[in-house]
Amino acid sequence: MPSKNPESLMKDFTPYVAAEGEEYMNEKQLAHFKSILLNWKQNLMEEVDRTVHNLQEEAVNYADPNDRASQEEEFSLELRARDRERKLVKKINQTIERINEDDYGFCDECGIEIGIRRLEARPTATMCIDCKTLSEIKEKQIGG
Repeated sequence: MPSKNPESLMKDFTPYVAAEGEEYMNEKQLAHFKSILLNWKQNLMEEVDRTVHNLQEEAVNYADPNDRASQEEEFSLELRARDRERKLVKKINQTIERINEDDYGFCDECGIEIGIRRLEARPTATMCIDCKTLSEIKEKQIGG
């Protein structure tokens, strides 16, 4: 029952090609990102359904304590992965809401454009690369 990386569930999409002079985060760009997010969410939900099905089918009451422990560990790993995906679905929903409110694509910290390529790599990003890097450096200093 191998678990997939949540980002790998963000299926292939055609990168957005902006026209010369095109306004950043216009209706076409917003629709592009909303489509990416909705497809990603759908793929995550399908993965959850597969996991539930697999857990039900593979649930065997092993007599051997070692076999039972191995199965419980596998189930535990799967459930942790699903919990991460549940949190990701929540973040995707919040991002879709930002698109609906026309508040998408700009850094929460400094207000500049996050950029189409960064958003295609991480559609739920809320910071530009500079602010995110600075945030991670601060986090390491405080945490370390």
